[in-house]
Amino acid sequence: MEEKQNFLLIKIIILEGVQLRRLHKIVVLLMVNIIIIVSSNVFSYFFIGPLIGVSQFFYFLATSLQIFLYTLYAVAFHLLNRVTRFFGLKEIIKMGIAAFCTGVSESIFLLFMRDITSFRHVFLANFLAIIGIIFVNIFWRMFVVYGNSKNKGSSNLLRSKNFSSDNLNAHHKRVLIIGAGEAGFQLLNSFDRNASGASLDVVGFVDDDPSKIGTYISLKKVLGSMDQLNSLIKEYGITQVIFAIPSLPYSKRQKIISMAMRMKVKVTTLPHIEDIALGKLNVNSLKEVDVVDLLGRDEVELDIKSIFRQLHGRVVLVTGAGGSIGSEVVRQLLQFQPASLLLLGHGEYSIYKINSEIQKKIQGMNIELVPIIADVKDVKRMDEIMREYHPDIVYHAAAYKHVPLMEYNPVEAVNNNIYGTLNIVKLAKQYNVKNFVMISTDKAVNPANVMGATKRIAEMVMMSCNEVGQTKFSAVRFGNVLGSRGSVIPLFKRQIAAGGPVMITDFRMTRYFMTIPEASRLVLQAGALSEGAEIFVLDMGEPVKIKDLVEEMIHLCGREPDKIPIIEIGIRPGEKLYEELFFEKEKNSKQVYEKIFVANVEKFELEEIQKFLRNLPTKKEEMVKALVGYVNK
Repeated sequence: MEEKQNFLLIKIIILEGVQLRRLHKIVVLLMVNIIIIVSSNVFSYFFIGPLIGVSQFFYFLATSLQIFLYTLYAVAFHLLNRVTRFFGLKEIIKMGIAAFCTGVSESIFLLFMRDITSFRHVFLANFLAIIGIIFVNIFWRMFVVYGNSKNKGSSNLLRSKNFSSDNLNAHHKRVLIIGAGEAGFQLLNSFDRNASGASLDVVGFVDDDPSKIGTYISLKKVLGSMDQLNSLIKEYGITQVIFAIPSLPYSKRQKIISMAMRMKVKVTTLPHIEDIALGKLNVNSLKEVDVVDLLGRDEVELDIKSIFRQLHGRVVLVTGAGGSIGSEVVRQLLQFQPASLLLLGHGEYSIYKINSEIQKKIQGMNIELVPIIADVKDVKRMDEIMREYHPDIVYHAAAYKHVPLMEYNPVEAVNNNIYGTLNIVKLAKQYNVKNFVMISTDKAVNPANVMGATKRIAEMVMMSCNEVGQTKFSAVRFGNVLGSRGSVIPLFKRQIAAGGPVMITDFRMTRYFMTIPEASRLVLQAGALSEGAEIFVLDMGEPVKIKDLVEEMIHLCGREPDKIPIIEIGIRPGEKLYEELFFEKEKNSKQVYEKIFVANVEKFELEEIQKFLRNLPTKKEEMVKALVGYVNK
């Protein structure tokens, strides 16, 4: 009870402090206005007084009236209770109206007082006062914006994820913007500038900063905090909320999304900053939240210095650079400014696509970009590449990963996942590569399928080649990545869009999920931590039940779960009900970095592995059985 009372006392003190700070801002703004009005009247008195004989009584009366009336109209138009750094054209217009009303009211009052000595004095004093007030507000906004940009930078202001969007309905939607910061301000102003914004009726803002609650931004009120969102939606009849806080933690984002879905309120998020800056924003460019928002997690802060030391000015080779993980690793590498970036893959179009994207991003940067069409299974071609470019670091992401497909094609899985890895591992040692990082999978743990077994043997091959004083070999193991090619998520979306049924292999099935950017960032961090002969295991959070995931996706699509049938079709070849991140003997609860563990690994002999591969049965069924049996023995 005492702790609860203390908590309430602290909360009251904080709220009182916020109210005092807000009152302090209002008092300061009021005092500035008074100083400007008095100064304007003094100037008018000395400028016009000698010409027309303005009495001191008239001067004091006119000045007092102007201060009183302008303050009255400023309160009525919410000019004192607003966020100064979002001062814009609307506020200037409102100030002009307030000054006009002040001048008219002052003149009428003086007329009734039968003191009409000089309306010219009244006009000049009001004109000078409003010019001064507008100038001070503009100057203050410029000062605040400059200070914010200097301290915080603006590179990540409106970073957004690549969500899909459908056209919004043509009728008006009552909208709440979540976030009364710079992003929310830009978003609101972009609606005002763009005709497509006419379909949105922005009711106001929601923000957790207590000092902003009750203030006005472009004449829209900050109605309350995010904890009040439920009641605000009901009170104002809100039909859509828009996220305008790029840095909002996933935990809060997910809470808001779940609540909005239950209330059947549409949830969208910001488009790219370029669209806003260029004035291209329209209603249809708002991005609808996706399953990533439900399953994503807050980003881990990387040890930038250690990664920079490892990568800056180096030659970096990424195999499988056109794939989901490989291409994101390439994107993440850019900030560390390697001297050369080698994009290797055997798919012509995928390498063309990532090369074109990166070419645009490195303009003005001193990075050599080299697209390479090659297959890791071709040892002669790989040798030519290693001899020509001598990479310092290799990220090996090239692999076949589709579980049921590899059950039908075990020979290709062996050739690509095992022999391809063996080729590049041997060449890395031969050409003195400093660090070699292989992308692995949770399916390599106690595998029940060809894909998992071949990736486990690839881990064993890599570990067997590690020697002190030479190339540092490591693997990074993680689960399913959202949005990757071959992911089940797009399939579920298509089935939901078609009205069902959504087909799940088993209602009991669970999987680990991680976003592609998060996985790729942690891959770079693990590579920087490597001392050689490690298998890094990423913390995937809690496994997700696939049936629950589908039901959430149905909600996100605006459909009723009971209207979309979900059916069980049986486990496919090679599938498991659940995945694991460690073998029993590998388990290690100690983190070497946030969300990164190191498995307790054993030493493997390359000759023993190669002997097994030489004696591998050629018949498909026997080959599958031999592969799975070998890694699980």
